[in-house]
Amino acid sequence: MDALDRKILTELQMDGRLTVTELAARVKLSVSPCHRRLRDLEREGAIRGYRAVVDPAAVGLNFEALVFVTLRWEDADTVSAFEEAVAAVPHVLQAQRLFGDPDYLLRVATTDLAAFQQLYDQRLARLPGVQRLNSTLVMKHIVDDRPLPE
Repeated sequence: MDALDRKILTELQMDGRLTVTELAARVKLSVSPCHRRLRDLEREGAIRGYRAVVDPAAVGLNFEALVFVTLRWEDADTVSAFEEAVAAVPHVLQAQRLFGDPDYLLRVATTDLAAFQQLYDQRLARLPGVQRLNSTLVMKHIVDDRPLPE
């Protein structure tokens, strides 16, 4: 990957709806080589996909929490069962496995505190292998969905 590929990625992270013609103009390439590079970046997996970025509040998800999860055991079966189960919970927007303690960090969005409490009690606390959950509420997003640095 060279500097031109990185510039293409930067432009697309800022506006994923650019046409190839607009993208080529922004990175100062003709359309054909730009299109070729774009397809290569997609094929190689540097570009995983395209999507709309939706404001959670606009769809009624006004409450966000970070949930730290510690597992009872960390054997392969428990980890696999937990990860499969957490991936099936639609309100979990992100799930990351961590080194050290806690074992996982979940970013969860719900309509309000009551909905979060219900999700916590009925789904999150019952995930396979969970020993302990610790939550903190998101007050404000300072940096959100920032493009990757060049």
